[in-house]
Amino acid sequence: MYPEPESVTRVTTLGAGPIGGGWAAHFLARGYDVTAWIHDDSERDALNAVIDTAWISLTALGLAPGASRGRLTVTTDLAAAVREAQFIQESAPERLEIKQALYARLCQLAPRACVIASSTSGLTMSQIQRDCMTPQRTVIGHPFNPPYLLPLVEVVGGKGTEKAAVDWAAAFYRVAGKVPLVLKKEIPGFVATRLQEALWREALHMVANGEATPDDIDIALMNGPAPRMAAQGQCMAFHVACGEGGMATNLDQFGPALKWPWTRLEAPELTQELRDRMVEGCNAIAAGRHFTDMAAQRDREIVAVLNAIRAARQ
Repeated sequence: MYPEPESVTRVTTLGAGPIGGGWAAHFLARGYDVTAWIHDDSERDALNAVIDTAWISLTALGLAPGASRGRLTVTTDLAAAVREAQFIQESAPERLEIKQALYARLCQLAPRACVIASSTSGLTMSQIQRDCMTPQRTVIGHPFNPPYLLPLVEVVGGKGTEKAAVDWAAAFYRVAGKVPLVLKKEIPGFVATRLQEALWREALHMVANGEATPDDIDIALMNGPAPRMAAQGQCMAFHVACGEGGMATNLDQFGPALKWPWTRLEAPELTQELRDRMVEGCNAIAAGRHFTDMAAQRDREIVAVLNAIRAARQ
């Protein structure tokens, strides 16, 4: 029913924000013809601005043969945007009623052999596909931001999704240069976001209790776990750290520490005081720099890390 993932040449992206625009930039850099649907023509400049920023880093990483910004078409006509689509990446606003209404239209307009993926970070596909006439080809394709740089995309279907669509989406993302993680089931927050939120909760607790500042926390992460995690995830880092005994030694030796009251699992109450501490701490780290400058520096450094890892693995 679905085309061979390697044969796909036309992709449609929906949305002009950082995620929608980021996806458009990614697919352009991989050599696809991209039709970007925007809700209103006033969003055109915002879409182009995201692609402008992304293109610098994508060029530094290396563009695929045939990649060109000239292969982008922008339209406010949804029917025209999806008419010849072989894959659709939806990044509409994170509001259930908007997505449900959009999918009701997409399932009527898009070719039947076209998988439709949502970038949602908080909704489930079972919710989104409720009013869709062909829910079997709808999946979650949740990226990590910025989607034009970070390879991860988490893939999972809803109650009405067929396994073939999930398998196809994972295969296509892999061909398109992403690293797909197929989830075992629908879960709130997916996998990577939940791990990120665990760090975030601990950070808020430490700031709330006067144990660390936002700057302390970022210094600790950037100069401790973060560089190691680029090479090894949490599980393998602990496995390798314990030598020949591996994870077994780790759990047998340090397992009792899991009962120590280090963490506070429950989210802290977001009081005005905690809110102000976080805002003031982050403003201090920014030191007056504009967010666009900080984002550009972030992208340059991610590119350097990705290129370094690529070189080391070759």
